[in-house]
Amino acid sequence: MNGSRIAAIGHYQPARVLTNEDVARLVDTSDEWIRTRVGIRTRHIAGPDEPVDELAAHAAAKALATAGLAPADIDLVLVATSTAVDRSPNMAARVAARLGVPRPAAMDVNVVCAGFTHALATADHTVRAGAATRALVIGADKMSDVTDWTDRTTCVLVGDGAGAAVVEACAPGTEPGIGPVLWGSVPEMGHAVRIEGTPARFAQEGQSVYRWATTQLPPLARAACERAGLAPEDLAAVVLHQANLRIIEPLAERLGAVNAVVARDVTESGNTSAASIPLAFSKLVERGAVASGDPVLLFGFGGNLSYAGQVVRCP
Repeated sequence: MNGSRIAAIGHYQPARVLTNEDVARLVDTSDEWIRTRVGIRTRHIAGPDEPVDELAAHAAAKALATAGLAPADIDLVLVATSTAVDRSPNMAARVAARLGVPRPAAMDVNVVCAGFTHALATADHTVRAGAATRALVIGADKMSDVTDWTDRTTCVLVGDGAGAAVVEACAPGTEPGIGPVLWGSVPEMGHAVRIEGTPARFAQEGQSVYRWATTQLPPLARAACERAGLAPEDLAAVVLHQANLRIIEPLAERLGAVNAVVARDVTESGNTSAASIPLAFSKLVERGAVASGDPVLLFGFGGNLSYAGQVVRCP
């Protein structure tokens, strides 16, 4: 079986920027309190006329244009999201319709903050099996729709956005550009991160998530590198789920990726759930922080206490 690779990546964020000072007008908090506890300065918030599929389609269109491909070149659309309002049509079908992708397999993946890396692994497996030749893999969430803006423990965290990757089969005889995935979950701790109720609202047990992420995930991230045949010090960049700077920095340090650029997009984008990894990765590529062919660890974690990580080669 031939492997797959990321041919191009793109991202999109709504125009409206919400600063910490803006949030402090909604709840009892301050810029200093937010920056010292979670490291966030700003976040982008979509308007009522900007649904999740629109965010996703913008990011996907950018990735397609960068790859020099047309919508008709795509035969699989995967959208990782946990903020879809409707059950059917699913987000992937809506994105495909917006872009004009003819007759694709179209599926949503709901693994919350680890959704993009799960979807990327699924696309890689599908291409390897010969069931697809080119896929759009999108992480998109509108967390502002599921946030209680009177709860300062959660509303300071969230942002909206989307990131997308074009995944395609590698040429015969070439090295795969997407390494083996390492994934799993702690389902009995699924209550630690929730989006539930009517209306749906985001809630989490912050201390439980922090302890789990900073103690249990470093060896798993190292194992994802081992599956790719690399040591952490071989990495050019590390893109973790952009949950909280107080989680990202110790996790990256304990991973031991001493030569890697560590994505810290959370500072300007907040926690965008499934969008956070492709959004942060796309920005690293766009500003030239990583070069084509560089090994980059993508590692998502969060809802369901799920995790999924793989080493990819930068497009």
